[in-house]
Amino acid sequence: MTENDYVIEVHPGVGAVDAGEWDALLSAQAAPTPFMGHAYLRAMETSGSVGGDTGWEPATLVVRERAGGTLVAAAAAYLKTHSYGEYVFDWAWADAYQRYGVPYYPKLVVAVPFTPVPGSRLLARDAPARALLLRALGALARETGSSSVHLLFGDDADYDAAREAGWMMRQGVQFHWHNRHDAAPADGVAAAIAPPYADFAEFLADLQRDKRKKIAQERRYVAEAGVTFETIEGERMSAADWDFFHACYRNTYAQHFSTPYLTREFFAAMQQSVPGNWVMFVASRDGRRVACSLVAVDREAGAAFGRYWGALEHVPHVHFEACYYQPLQWCIANRFRRFEGGAQGEHKMARGLMPSRTQSAHWIAEPGFARAIGAHLKQEGGAIDEYLSELDDRSPFRQA
Repeated sequence: MTENDYVIEVHPGVGAVDAGEWDALLSAQAAPTPFMGHAYLRAMETSGSVGGDTGWEPATLVVRERAGGTLVAAAAAYLKTHSYGEYVFDWAWADAYQRYGVPYYPKLVVAVPFTPVPGSRLLARDAPARALLLRALGALARETGSSSVHLLFGDDADYDAAREAGWMMRQGVQFHWHNRHDAAPADGVAAAIAPPYADFAEFLADLQRDKRKKIAQERRYVAEAGVTFETIEGERMSAADWDFFHACYRNTYAQHFSTPYLTREFFAAMQQSVPGNWVMFVASRDGRRVACSLVAVDREAGAAFGRYWGALEHVPHVHFEACYYQPLQWCIANRFRRFEGGAQGEHKMARGLMPSRTQSAHWIAEPGFARAIGAHLKQEGGAIDEYLSELDDRSPFRQA
């Protein structure tokens, strides 16, 4: 087929695309996640978390066969007037544009808003459809006067297509926990991965002594402060539970003089449409709830994702217990394969989360800026390689 055999459409959100069509295409990708599901993206739109004056204007791109209208490719894209909520930081690029009197915004971003979880972004039936989708993104950028296109936290197929199209690649680092960590190579051949941890104590036993001691001290401090935890899963979470979580979430943003990205209406949509994708860890003291973390789960993939946290009062080390130790304990008990700790945070290594390379792809419209940014990315990539090597030398796990 040629490009004339397809119709390219731009819609003001995923709501214009049938949910069954979208999710069927997503499920056929190499790395689908719940965050690219129609329900999740649609909730962003209907709750006012994106659109309006948020600086995230949905521009959902779809490719259909001209004969029959079959959906062959789609991307959740957003016209941005700022760089907040992306977790791939381009402030220096925006500053360079401003110094030269060239507008950097709007820009076009292909991502899940406020969600730095790697997974498929260019939903496509095959490689040619994915390549066509990339060309359509470039055309949309030109039509909207966007300075650039940024594909964030995609999968290998996305980046293979982006490289083929001449886009620039950027490296990043996150920290993920695996059940269990890879055994050290012997004689140049990686040993088999050991069976999953039986319990949290076995996981601790895998860590170096100083790391075990630190975690035990933090957990003991929380217990001695009279803090207990309740785990609430899926449909067991009531509206009152979600209200409490959102109060914690909102208060923590307020403590940092900021405004939360997600509205209460977004979480109401999660409770109604996909409650099974969430687990809540609620901290109480003296019969009063004081803090809460919210973890997203993909039960089919055996993956959990640390997403949101908040507290109504400060208790030392409760953050670590709610955001790491309770979720890891739950993952072990439920035989989950991995826990992704979200963006950044070298301190996570001390809790058994290991560095994992992430990527993004970038298309810059202005040739002079493209050359300068390309040179910068080469230097930055070398620094990331050195950083990852350094982190590997600081593994918290005992030598095999």
